[in-house]
Amino acid sequence: MKFKTHLFITALLLIFSTSMAWAQEEEESLMTYDLAMQAMGAAEAYAREQGWNVTILITDTNNNPVMLHRIDGAGARTFSYATAKALVVNATGMTSGEYGQQVEAGEREEIEGGVTFAGGVPVFRNGVQIGAIATSGVRAAQDEEVSTAGAEAIGSISN
Repeated sequence: MKFKTHLFITALLLIFSTSMAWAQEEEESLMTYDLAMQAMGAAEAYAREQGWNVTILITDTNNNPVMLHRIDGAGARTFSYATAKALVVNATGMTSGEYGQQVEAGEREEIEGGVTFAGGVPVFRNGVQIGAIATSGVRAAQDEEVSTAGAEAIGSISN
């Protein structure tokens, strides 16, 4: 009898923990592979036209990478910076440059692991944020130009 009770309680705990895991799942990604390909094509073309060796990262709103391109000659740390820019974009819904201005003005707390300079932009389609594009490798304003070129190929950087 003790064994059956123990087995029953274990089964209930397993079911409960599984249902809790489902409840904590991330929201569905709206940044599809096809959209990321279109955005990456535009961003990379812009960077190449300018002669900029950069890393371009496209994420969904859950910060999951959907696509990453590191153009030959991009610095070794550019991936880390692009990741940090995407983090603040997805957490705030604003460009990483706007976020940095608010942090500097004391209007916003810093996000752990984030950066406060330009280069990351949100991607909106039909008024809904679907992800972020973040670029690193040249000056911050130039990084943002590359990211914006990608975002505008599939949507906009504001809702």
